[in-house]
Amino acid sequence: MISKQAKGGEPPPGKEQEQFAVIRMYQAREQIYPREIKGRFASLRWLCVFLTQLVFYGLPWVNWNGRQAVLFDLVTRKFYLFGLVLWPQDFIWLAALLIICAFGLFLFTAVAGRVWCGYACPQTVYTEIFMWIERRIEGTRSARMRLDRQPWSFEKLWRKSAKHLAWGAVALWTGVSFVGYFSPMRALLPELAAFAFGPWEIFWILFYGFATYGNAGWMREQVCKYMCPYARFQSAMFDRDSLIVTYDAQRGEPRMPQARATGKDGAGDCIDCTMCVQVCPTGIDIRQGLQYMCIGCAACVDACDSVMDKIKRPHGLIRYSTENAIEQGLPASAIRRRLLRPRILIYSAILAAVVALFSASLWVRMPVKLDVIRDRGSMGREVEEGIIENVYRLQVINTDERSHRYRITVGGIAGLTVAPSDVIEVAATQTLSVPVRVRAPHGAGERGSNKIHFELQAEDNQALHVSEKAVFIVPRR
Repeated sequence: MISKQAKGGEPPPGKEQEQFAVIRMYQAREQIYPREIKGRFASLRWLCVFLTQLVFYGLPWVNWNGRQAVLFDLVTRKFYLFGLVLWPQDFIWLAALLIICAFGLFLFTAVAGRVWCGYACPQTVYTEIFMWIERRIEGTRSARMRLDRQPWSFEKLWRKSAKHLAWGAVALWTGVSFVGYFSPMRALLPELAAFAFGPWEIFWILFYGFATYGNAGWMREQVCKYMCPYARFQSAMFDRDSLIVTYDAQRGEPRMPQARATGKDGAGDCIDCTMCVQVCPTGIDIRQGLQYMCIGCAACVDACDSVMDKIKRPHGLIRYSTENAIEQGLPASAIRRRLLRPRILIYSAILAAVVALFSASLWVRMPVKLDVIRDRGSMGREVEEGIIENVYRLQVINTDERSHRYRITVGGIAGLTVAPSDVIEVAATQTLSVPVRVRAPHGAGERGSNKIHFELQAEDNQALHVSEKAVFIVPRR
């Protein structure tokens, strides 16, 4: 019970001091020291680490057509993806890409649980890298625990300092690589060497580097437990036929340490060695059932399989399986058959349809855009005897990485002509504003508003053409 005290912390006069109970508003963090483990899933995680970081760190150095292959140039508002050049008007493809990622996540989660979290999530990848550095400098799990308990000494100081310096170097290079997607990397590094970078560049390098250092070095499992929203709504995408990392209680219970070694009958295969807990990066006990903190990394599977080898029992006490398979003792063939259930089929059909539409729209995408802006300051006017003229401004965007010559034609009214010239040249990935005068002979159109259309046709490529609607005004007499 919490007593009511006077200010200053002393109990009210004349009353005996009551007992106090501390009410914690949050759970205190317990330091986790994951044990290093080797196995097939550990090798798969490291393969994902190498592949994802090869892509992330390597793409800013890849050239394409004399420029950086992947570059989001915010200054010029151009986004280069290998041979594709996107403009702000093309952000519909970004929305489609996000939809594809969302349905892909739904599908993978329904099939194999948090496989993204366990193998490819940036938090998991960088935590794995930072823990590898920690083990190389501070030693094994027991050595790290012993180092943290002992008082400060020269050895503890240099080991801790070396670890944080290595973490900081990786984090800063990660920040530089991130900014390299927005500022050309080959121009960014000389600026960094000469301390001539801009304020926004240094801000984002330090911000992204600090986020990497804090999340992967200090917060680690706290991000997965409390900050990541995916851990909270993943249960809505699971069902009893989703593959998850699970403990076979029917085979493992009752737990009797060393019972197998002494030959005691009735003991389960689990000898309560706690290796599955020691290797878990979030510090949970998988034997307590499915928990939202489990990221599906399968480190406990490798650990348990290594113990089963030592006590000469078959693998799979902890394994990838489904709740129905564990409860009903289903074989692997039955698990595979249940993959083709309605939820999976619906997700797959929607994902395939969106990917097909996305791919088709990119395939037929025309690398030239045309906007027609009519001069509203001057309505249709008679410039010569029997000649009506309207003034327009053509906004031509050439998204191709080659320059093109375009011929301008106007249709919709008989006898329309374009002045001063009907041929323009637009440089590669450039926008050109072209004022044009469109003339029609008297009597060619109705008085008032007439629908017309402008067409651009590339002289060097017959398939490259675009059309845009406009209005031609014939003055009323």
